[in-house]
Amino acid sequence: MKKEKVVVGLSGGVDSSVTAYLLKEQGYEVIGLFMKNWHDDSVTISDECPWLDDSNDAMLVAEKLGIPFQTIDLSEQYKERIVDYMFNEYERGRTPNPDVLCNREIKFDVFMKIALSLGADYVATGHYCRKGETQVNGETVYQLLAGKDKNKDQSYFLCQLSQEQLAKTLFPIGELQKSEVREIAAQQELVTAGKKDSQGLCFIGKVRLPDFLQQKLQPKDGVIVEIPAEENIYQNETPAFSSKEEELDYFSKKFSYQKELGKEVGKHNGAHYFTKGQRKGLAVGGTPEPLFVIETDVEENIIYTGQGKNHPGLLRKGLFVNPDETHWVREDLTLKAGEELEVLARIRYRQPLEKAKLYQTENGLYVIFENAQTAITEGQFVAWYHEEELLGSGVIS
Repeated sequence: MKKEKVVVGLSGGVDSSVTAYLLKEQGYEVIGLFMKNWHDDSVTISDECPWLDDSNDAMLVAEKLGIPFQTIDLSEQYKERIVDYMFNEYERGRTPNPDVLCNREIKFDVFMKIALSLGADYVATGHYCRKGETQVNGETVYQLLAGKDKNKDQSYFLCQLSQEQLAKTLFPIGELQKSEVREIAAQQELVTAGKKDSQGLCFIGKVRLPDFLQQKLQPKDGVIVEIPAEENIYQNETPAFSSKEEELDYFSKKFSYQKELGKEVGKHNGAHYFTKGQRKGLAVGGTPEPLFVIETDVEENIIYTGQGKNHPGLLRKGLFVNPDETHWVREDLTLKAGEELEVLARIRYRQPLEKAKLYQTENGLYVIFENAQTAITEGQFVAWYHEEELLGSGVIS
């Protein structure tokens, strides 16, 4: 019986190292590949070269496990599909999520195609999530399930995966706690056992986002305006609606601001560097409660702010997803126009799941939460679940 072949994306971290070890133990033929995604030295602030250290660690792990190893350079596809997309989104005043994109565009697309061309049966990654299977009308349907370690569940980052991708993927550490993963690495004397978890964007290593964005988006001075919580635009009584869609629209609509509604409290160097809900980097002091960004206007280059994290400008009950940006992992559960579904949803990684309802209309998908959410941000992903299973996701429009 020929062994099944698995290509593991070895990132030089502890999670992927243990992934490779477990697969080998389970009797697979394992190959380690390190993806080099980014090496534009013009944007790294320090002399540290994270990808070199990481690829070195990945190589040492492969040696220790006795598996073949190679580095593949995906930086060109990376620049096209992730970096350019990010600049473009920031320019539009949206806030993209590079990690979700990196999984959809690079790890489970470009990388997966390379792995399959090497004759692999599967690709495996060190994500904290699990894969399930269920039968629908006699067909096998794959499920994307939350990782067992509730603190580490990374299903959200994989919210854009398709049935084809899931079919070919393994998540060996999804059943484990992070502490157990570190323990296995230590027992096996893998060099990554004590290595800190990587922080920051999945490609920029040690770069701060504003410094990175300044490479391509020119600074331009603008004003910071503070909108008082008592402002009339927040005082509206909920109107009577003539249709369901009108109501959905009302709850998903963001406030529109003009400079005259508030007072000028400071200056900034480019609205496109800021994102909703942001508190740091405004450099405006002297307010009783800290200022938060409640809206950025990239056309007029104005940042609107409000005091305190419960400012009404930060809170909203609903959001809208365009049809071309709606994605169902469970294609069999896709809603038709006029259908609705009770779900649990989150609008960012690490957020506890919140009760919500999906409403599919001709124009797109509305997600209406039971409780108002803080800083619903365009360009980010909303993901919806049934219990532990991630059913689908979309880009907040």
